[in-house]
Amino acid sequence: MGTKVLIADDEPNIVVSLSFMMKREGYDVLVARDGIEALDMIRRERPSLVLLDAMMPGMTGFDVCEAVRADAGVRETRILMLTAKGRETDVARGLGAGADAYVTKPFSTRDLVAKVRDMLA
Repeated sequence: MGTKVLIADDEPNIVVSLSFMMKREGYDVLVARDGIEALDMIRRERPSLVLLDAMMPGMTGFDVCEAVRADAGVRETRILMLTAKGRETDVARGLGAGADAYVTKPFSTRDLVAKVRDMLA
């Protein structure tokens, strides 16, 4: 069984490109299209890492992050927030919600893959 990475994003193009990148790196990829589905999958599938979009329908990525950190069963899940919201206050909000790292869109695919490798090392 490989390392599971959950991609939680409502933008189909982002999901396709992130899935391709993560599969190319040898990770087992799971996909959630909204915040509610993401939280359910985190609890059910126990991914090693979540690439979590901050702005999604159902529940925001910030809300998902806070819910994960409040849940003893999954609180150790590594979370990398991905978002177009790059202001300092947004980064602070993401890290304050419990994200382990925060990357703004658009991002360098090489940098993102390196960050993911780092987080899973």
